[in-house]
Amino acid sequence: MLYKNKFMIAAPAALLLSGFATVSQAATLDDVQERGNLSCGVNVGLTGFSAPDEDGHWQGLDVEICRGVAAAVFGDASKTTFTPLTAKERFTALQSGEIDMLSRNTTWTATRDNSLGLNFTGVAFYDGQGFMLSKELGIDSLEQLDGASICIQAGTTHELNLADYFPSRNIDIRTVTFDTPDQTVKGFESGRCDVLTSDTSQLAALRLQLPDPGSVEILPELISKEPLGPVVRQGDDQWFDIVKWTLFAMINAEELGVTSENVDEMKANPPNPKVARLLGVEGSYGEQLGLSSDWAYQIVKDVGNYGEVFADNVGKNSPLDVERGLNALWTEGGLMYAPPVR
Repeated sequence: MLYKNKFMIAAPAALLLSGFATVSQAATLDDVQERGNLSCGVNVGLTGFSAPDEDGHWQGLDVEICRGVAAAVFGDASKTTFTPLTAKERFTALQSGEIDMLSRNTTWTATRDNSLGLNFTGVAFYDGQGFMLSKELGIDSLEQLDGASICIQAGTTHELNLADYFPSRNIDIRTVTFDTPDQTVKGFESGRCDVLTSDTSQLAALRLQLPDPGSVEILPELISKEPLGPVVRQGDDQWFDIVKWTLFAMINAEELGVTSENVDEMKANPPNPKVARLLGVEGSYGEQLGLSSDWAYQIVKDVGNYGEVFADNVGKNSPLDVERGLNALWTEGGLMYAPPVR
């Protein structure tokens, strides 16, 4: 019976994916250029990653990835429109063609990459699922959460991670589910649950929304790997490459010491062949993507390299003040590593 159910589930899923075939096979670059702007799906509001400021301008690490793609395509990062999406809405919006790409703190998993008609283009932020609770509880380990209620956002990998972790350790928990991050933190604040769980980066952002951020703590234990990155539809290799290499260009620029402040000088007088290739002084790497030769120059000039974007949005220059950790360059003990432009 179990196998029959699996087949019955798989068949409608295949039909669903076939319904998106026309959209996924479209030449996304042509559509974007004809429209004159990039449509990017982002979080409904997550400080440091994607949230509108008081003037309605979107800011954050995920937002800057979108702006980087617009800079590569148009030479103008401002030609980007943002569609706020909940976790439940995000994949449907991309599958249906409502947006051109998704850059919304989304975890790369096998199911999402293989069965939804989508492609993850890289990792923009390495994270893990953590837990935030009041310091007054005096809890310093997940083993002490037996009987606890946990606030969680629906439609995320966090629900599955809880189901994997706690039953196997005979720890009884109760989940309280919400649709958005704001609803989740408000539920935690009002006492509907003892603990709030999410990616640690999101917990750091949500903590800032509390009346007294210093009254809570984030436990050091993580229960999952959460590689977060941009997503596009399957079936359009050119667009997949453009979004992928936008992120790679930002990472390579940091590794090569190319910043938004020195990029003009670096392009005029490249210190080495690697910089010359990245900035379009040598080779035809932009043309290979269907873009101008200075595509990467435009990204760094208008948006910055990965290190700049990290520092300004989630790192040392931001209220979150998140350490680079795993998100440091591979040359500095982290996991950030991009293929070379050559």
